[in-house]
Amino acid sequence: MNSILLLIILIPVIEIYLFIKIGSQIGAIITILLIFFTAIVGVYYAKYEGLNTLKSGFLQLSKNETPAYEVISGAAIALAALFLIIPGFLTDLVGFFLIFPLSRKLIFNKIAKKYNNKKNIKKEYIDGDFVDIEDDDDKKI
Repeated sequence: MNSILLLIILIPVIEIYLFIKIGSQIGAIITILLIFFTAIVGVYYAKYEGLNTLKSGFLQLSKNETPAYEVISGAAIALAALFLIIPGFLTDLVGFFLIFPLSRKLIFNKIAKKYNNKKNIKKEYIDGDFVDIEDDDDKKI
């Protein structure tokens, strides 16, 4: 099964389960207020971190360096803001992990380490030549 399709089905199921469990413990009204509170605080902090990342990117550009980390970080902050706007506790948790610089850097390092290991694998290539055959030359084959 496609992993994206599985995520599309599994995430709402987990969110509904968490709504029921947490709502039964702390009450429905407090659960709803908690969802709104995490969305408001998360989006505000995403704006703050986004502006810091933008400032850092301009600083990198003024030094004539490529702001690669800042671009990836900005995309992660935008994704985190989306996760924080979506109602749910699991998506809020993932969103907060992506917003905080320390956890974001740990996630990026883990992903970079994974892809750097694949880059070091020796690949074997077969060298060869080709001849472009035109329509008139089809009879020669």
